[in-house]
Amino acid sequence: MNRPQTIQIFLPDGSPTSIKEAEITNRLVKAILIPRNKLQEAAKRPIVHYTGVYFLFGTNEEDNKPLVYIGEGEDCFKRIQTHNRNKDFWTHALIVTTKTDEYNKADGKYLEYYCLDKAIKTGRYLTFNDTGSNKPSLSESREHDLLDNFETLKILVATLGYPVFEEQRKAKSQREIFICKGKDGYAEGEMTDEGFLVYQGGKCNLTLSKTAGTWVKDVRQRLIDQGILKLENNLFVFQKDYTFNSPSGAAVTVLARRANGWIEWKNKNGKTLDEIKR
Repeated sequence: MNRPQTIQIFLPDGSPTSIKEAEITNRLVKAILIPRNKLQEAAKRPIVHYTGVYFLFGTNEEDNKPLVYIGEGEDCFKRIQTHNRNKDFWTHALIVTTKTDEYNKADGKYLEYYCLDKAIKTGRYLTFNDTGSNKPSLSESREHDLLDNFETLKILVATLGYPVFEEQRKAKSQREIFICKGKDGYAEGEMTDEGFLVYQGGKCNLTLSKTAGTWVKDVRQRLIDQGILKLENNLFVFQKDYTFNSPSGAAVTVLARRANGWIEWKNKNGKTLDEIKR
């Protein structure tokens, strides 16, 4: 269950677009976000040289998908310097460690392993790691300590702008499901903090209407090119949960025509998204 949290963010040089340090004040874990062009300035911050786990964030220029590389280091900054020489895709580095440099090599390896596994399962970001990460041998008590640390790490990373571990679907108890259907198309989804989420398995009409227009065609084609939509039994089917910026983007994809998503998405009682949310 989510609960209220107070997070403190410190701007070392006073700029909201530059280096940021974030912490939950009564917790051990701390994070620092570093734009790539601020590596030299970040080198002066003691925390960047601590043992921990780090993330490199960027986008795939071909399809604009978000990318993440996850690694660990006894001196995280030295590892990031190496990636600065041989990896082009990233724009920001994020280091997560402890305020008093309490992690050892095995702790860092475990967090790398767990974070990579979680990122792959959540599926929000493509992982840039060439290989997986092996789970190190730790005592049961230490493993549970690090799992508790991960919950803080997850919140800090998302707060700094990278929700790599956040589940796209809401908890079942909070979920309000909406349905969009027409001709052979049928899909279910929900409103989230980030837009409109269509669930995996949703079916989309195969043929675009003659008046669909360029925008409708482009939205669907982009999802086909990315493998989000695949042809199955003369319908395009969502292969995974997918979040659209708007309900209308989701509706036109399902219906293969121009559509107002606020009207097309309805709950089980037939009330439109517009009636319920606006």
